[in-house]
Amino acid sequence: MTDVTRVEEGLILKVSAKSNPNSVAGALAGVLRQKGTTEIQTIGAGALNQAIKAIAIARGFVAPSGSDLICTPSFTEIYINNELRTAIRLVVTLK
Repeated sequence: MTDVTRVEEGLILKVSAKSNPNSVAGALAGVLRQKGTTEIQTIGAGALNQAIKAIAIARGFVAPSGSDLICTPSFTEIYINNELRTAIRLVVTLK
């Protein structure tokens, strides 16, 4: 399951441990082609694993056009059900 949330700067792809990496990769490649950059948010090792797989797959999708991806990881804090959680934020940019 991939939850795509619109924010002022662009899109945030929220990836869970149950997300299909191929589906996330397709969404990621599509957003990158339109906007040039996007953000992926994950909480937990399983979600991060699926997100990294999706980035690797998306890299294969954009490579034939001569593009590559840059991924910049960082921590962020988000509220889920009024509880503060630490998430990993992956900013992915088309190069």
